[in-house]
Amino acid sequence: MSPVVDAHLVVDRGAFRLDVPLCVAPGEVVALLGPNGAGKTTALRALAGLQPLTAGHLVLAGRDVDRPGQRHWTPPEHRPIGVVFQDYLLFPHLNALDNVAFGLRRHGADRRSARRRAAEWLDRVGLGVQARSRPRQLSGGQAQRVALARALAVDPVLLLLDEPLAALDARTRLDTRAELHGHLDAHPGAALLVTHDPLDALVLADRLVIVEDGRVVQEGDAATITARPRTDYVARLVGLNLYRGVADGHAVRVDDRLTLAVADPLHGDAFVAFPPSAVALHPRRPDGSPRNTWPAVIAGLQRHGDNLRVQLDGPVAVAADVTPAAASHLDLAPGRPVWAAVKAAETRAYPA
Repeated sequence: MSPVVDAHLVVDRGAFRLDVPLCVAPGEVVALLGPNGAGKTTALRALAGLQPLTAGHLVLAGRDVDRPGQRHWTPPEHRPIGVVFQDYLLFPHLNALDNVAFGLRRHGADRRSARRRAAEWLDRVGLGVQARSRPRQLSGGQAQRVALARALAVDPVLLLLDEPLAALDARTRLDTRAELHGHLDAHPGAALLVTHDPLDALVLADRLVIVEDGRVVQEGDAATITARPRTDYVARLVGLNLYRGVADGHAVRVDDRLTLAVADPLHGDAFVAFPPSAVALHPRRPDGSPRNTWPAVIAGLQRHGDNLRVQLDGPVAVAADVTPAAASHLDLAPGRPVWAAVKAAETRAYPA
């Protein structure tokens, strides 16, 4: 099946260069994740036509829309794209019905048919009774649904969502995420979700593309990404400690002062990952089964769900999760020395 989006997005902005290959299949939802400044917004703007490519190409449903080498560029209003912006950008002087109809009018529909289709879309997102309401009369979740209806009403080949849930409170976000998931499932075209929230990406997307410093550092489905992170950012995103080293059988040397015993035999460059919950803390060097033990110093403590997240300095920086009772028993405090221990069976080792 031919991709809806076939792109190589190259954009130069001063010293920063975005260089991201991207393909999205019909009906597929791809999440673009990365830290601040990674290039996510630049990629979205390039797809929407708000930022011309410096090089590369963008083909939507077999149609060239941006190919700098041939001096071909299609303006935003002529691209088969719908966009839901982070702050929704609803027109404050128009009611919900006319906000949705606006995109249809821009695509050539007459006023009557545009308003009829807009009404159908408002019904579809559960806002038919709010058709006459202005944006200031809508809740955050309602405004998001109006923006989504406006984007989908034009039957876009590509739907772009820029942090579509970021402006919502936690409760509204939960409900709206579930509704959005249903609408994305029903959308026959491609969808690209730009977000920094791993939960939004894991719930809504079929595939994740991780961008750092303008480059793709990892991509795959959620299970692949969470099982085998390849950068510190991705490891933090999925809640794992991650180290790179050199493997020799069941041992991976990650630092001059630390070699970790691992369950998976490997040779050569390797990653080792384990969750904070796998790290046990002891007031003195433990005896018994743990093969991986090292001295550490507590660098910080913070609440993490029902537990405490302990940040440790030592041969390697590591995060450990302990219960409040264990923390009290150990008398944990910043600057206090402890011993960290991780069983080899709790580690994951894989080629770098």
